[in-house]
Amino acid sequence: MNADSQGRPIVPHSTTPSSRRDWLLQAAGGFGALPLLDLLARDVKAAENLAIPGAAARPPWARPATAKSVIFLFMEGGPSQMDTFDPKPLLTELAGKPIPSSFKPVITPMGEFYSPILPSKRKWKQHGESGAWVSDWLPHTAECVDDLAVIRSCWADGLNHVNGVCQMNTGSTRSGRPSLGSWVSYGLGTENQDLPGYVVLQDYPKSTVAGGPRNWGTGFMPALYQGTRIDGGAVPIANLQPPAVVAGDRQQAKLALLDRLNRRHMDPRRDQTELDARIRSYELAFRMQAEAPEAVDLARESAETLALYGVDDPITESMGRNCLLARRLVERGVRFVQLYCGAGSKWDAHSDIEGNHSKNCRASDKPVAGLIKDLKRRGLLDQTLVVWGGEFGRTPMSEKGDGRDHNANGFTMWMAGGGIKPGVTLGRTDEAGLHAIEDRLHVHDLHATILHCLGADHAQLIYRHQGRPERPTVNEGQVCTKLLA
Repeated sequence: MNADSQGRPIVPHSTTPSSRRDWLLQAAGGFGALPLLDLLARDVKAAENLAIPGAAARPPWARPATAKSVIFLFMEGGPSQMDTFDPKPLLTELAGKPIPSSFKPVITPMGEFYSPILPSKRKWKQHGESGAWVSDWLPHTAECVDDLAVIRSCWADGLNHVNGVCQMNTGSTRSGRPSLGSWVSYGLGTENQDLPGYVVLQDYPKSTVAGGPRNWGTGFMPALYQGTRIDGGAVPIANLQPPAVVAGDRQQAKLALLDRLNRRHMDPRRDQTELDARIRSYELAFRMQAEAPEAVDLARESAETLALYGVDDPITESMGRNCLLARRLVERGVRFVQLYCGAGSKWDAHSDIEGNHSKNCRASDKPVAGLIKDLKRRGLLDQTLVVWGGEFGRTPMSEKGDGRDHNANGFTMWMAGGGIKPGVTLGRTDEAGLHAIEDRLHVHDLHATILHCLGADHAQLIYRHQGRPERPTVNEGQVCTKLLA
């Protein structure tokens, strides 16, 4: 037998053909190292991204974080600020009259700026130690005002739902940019490798959010960072469990072969990030078989908790189920949860605002308040940033006699937890609720503040696209320090 320079025997490679079973076994063992290497690489990246003093290779955008995750409660269609959180007595005084010329005009999508003013029929009351004003449409949220920072001076650029929802999600009224959740996934990743880092929920699963999936897409970034859509029904994740006949070793062997074929196909197509995202989605789906069923199983919750969210009431069940799912997901390390209430622009009240908003507030008020209360009692509110709002607000002028038009010039949102100062009301609109005039907060400022709480400097978090440094706030926006605890 031949020997090497140190006298060790050299064993020749066998030329005996392997059986198909042996080949699959060896291939599965070899490819098992690939996801291991990927997981180790992610652990290294996560450690580098942590804003810990003395951490190695700390990225320039990292800073101390006050929140570990975000739940964005998106009231799609545009809730009316002067009927929820921003009372305007002047509307009652001028009811039925044209808006005075002293108010700066706005561009309205329906072209009815000079329509008569529509008064609010709401009853208003100050609540909590903070004395925040909340209308009778939101009695459960009113119980939580001392945990909220109500922002009455938000403004945006989108006039219609598609470009308004797009900007609230991506920072731009035009499609093609990554969503805020994608930026968070890109910069921070997930704390649980067995669940998606970015999840999207809708209370109307069969409805289409204005603009569609681009609102949780990645734009010019790799498709790996896009949001994962989960339905809020009894079976949130379809086809998660494999049939018994293909489970176990047989499934692993099939996946190993599929992985090899996919990567062979991807090698000459490295510029098509969708291929890499598809491969990683298969790997994630396999890992989710162990973790996800428990995460989305609401039967594990007590009857008291289900009632807190309104899951036991047909009117609030859909939104309550999603809010409870959101809590369970962030509890397990999901970084960003986007929850659409009124998916399909259900808050859009061009006519019959009384009927429209009464229905939507009734369906969402108790679940949203239940989420805040549940996070707080579990000690999760301090590390979870909750954001509430739509793509814009409504006008003080009437449309079709009993509705309100779109208004992106001044509207209300609120934030809670995750390093946000509780029990404050920030900003002001004019006496008609038409324009934000004090402490104005643009969408870019809102995104910058959210990223700041998560431990990312929006001006330093960069993805280079075609040689150009791209930032989540489109090179604009400032952190609103008045909102920080």
